[in-house]
Amino acid sequence: MALSKILNASVTDSTLTTTKLATPNLGRRNIVINGAMQVAQRATSATGVGSGFAYPTLDRFKIVPSTSGRATMSQSTDAPDGFANSLKLECTTADTSIAAGEYFNLRHSLEGQNVQQLKKGTSSAEKVTVSFYVKGNASATYLLELSDQDNTRYNGQTFAVTTSWNRIVLTYNGDTSGVLDNDNARSLDLNFWIHGGSTYTGGTFTSNTWHGTDNQRLASITSFFDSTDRTLFITGIQMEIGEVATPFEHRSFGEELALCERYFKSVTYENGGIISVGLAYSDGTSAIAPMDYKGAKMRAVPTITMPSAGQSGGNVSFLATSTSYPSTIGSHTASNIGVSHYSLRGASYSGLGSNGDTSWLYTVGTVVFKYDSEL
Repeated sequence: MALSKILNASVTDSTLTTTKLATPNLGRRNIVINGAMQVAQRATSATGVGSGFAYPTLDRFKIVPSTSGRATMSQSTDAPDGFANSLKLECTTADTSIAAGEYFNLRHSLEGQNVQQLKKGTSSAEKVTVSFYVKGNASATYLLELSDQDNTRYNGQTFAVTTSWNRIVLTYNGDTSGVLDNDNARSLDLNFWIHGGSTYTGGTFTSNTWHGTDNQRLASITSFFDSTDRTLFITGIQMEIGEVATPFEHRSFGEELALCERYFKSVTYENGGIISVGLAYSDGTSAIAPMDYKGAKMRAVPTITMPSAGQSGGNVSFLATSTSYPSTIGSHTASNIGVSHYSLRGASYSGLGSNGDTSWLYTVGTVVFKYDSEL
């Protein structure tokens, strides 16, 4: 076929409507990370959810609670066609007496430098469209709010849940007030409200309107904690510039994991072995080993959780030589912590070699180092 005919066929193709051609959603477009609920580094299930702010299971999705209600949160295989997983919440402790200041949100937070394309706070502020799949055990009404943390501004819209998987599409007006900071801090939240008291419902709620008043944040919504039968499933969360909800942008598991590891990383060393060779210092009782986070840099200096010192299963120890333990194993702390590496310090040892002799950091059994720089 001649080139002119190919070009003409493309232009006149009835599927290429003016709206589709004008929508700037080509290429990488989903601002949400782990929207298909693929990555769960911490755990695939957690009970007693609601006792405090936490990332219990699925990466990048935080529980923000103030309620006596409790839930189980899990990575479920119940999902709509084209998806393998969903985030599942099950009410395990009801809360039918809702105090004024109560709330329970499922939150996804975004760095300011990752949402500059919204042009928020300018005369050309962009509309954004959020789409996702939901279902529950019964009909319910919840609310999705865009929350500007830099300027304390909110925009919410309700959505309906049924007992079947449905795709929800919500387009939010651009906000010409309040520029988002261009940095690596928390700037914009997606808050899925599933429980809230009169502190947030006492004013006049107007759908899809930016404002800065707490008591106008919620319409009348269903309380997820109205019964221990209540469940909620959600997946396929996508946020994109424009007024059109395009098909969900599926990324490979490896891509999604790498994006999640900027905020939280779990590094496992299995079956024992050497995890670091070459020390900055050793004097017989203390030593320093260089460590890195195995991959991309963290968002910010992380909080580090490391296995205990010792030579029993699941512990870490410096070796006196390449083959022998010291006579006494002391304690370990992290120091010189940066976004790409840190130092692991051993103290109160005895039997280590002098500087240059002790050059091995060894694991016994399976050990896990956790690095947390979540928003």
